[in-house]
Amino acid sequence: MSLNHSMETQNKLIARVPDITGRALPEWFRAIDNGPSFLRCDERATWLADEHGLSHGYAAAIVHEHERHRRTRHL
Repeated sequence: MSLNHSMETQNKLIARVPDITGRALPEWFRAIDNGPSFLRCDERATWLADEHGLSHGYAAAIVHEHERHRRTRHL
């Protein structure tokens, strides 16, 4: 998944997720895992934003972080 922003911005967004959304990353990861099985990350981000009322920037950052964690779990 390519980022539409820098890694610095990604890290800042992820650090603010719990304060902005009221939910920790593991909760968001479970929502993605239990949500529709979209093949593309941008589809997951759009679904997450629409379903949970997030801005697209935060939804995309959460999806990107989810993908990073999935890749590291399978190594």
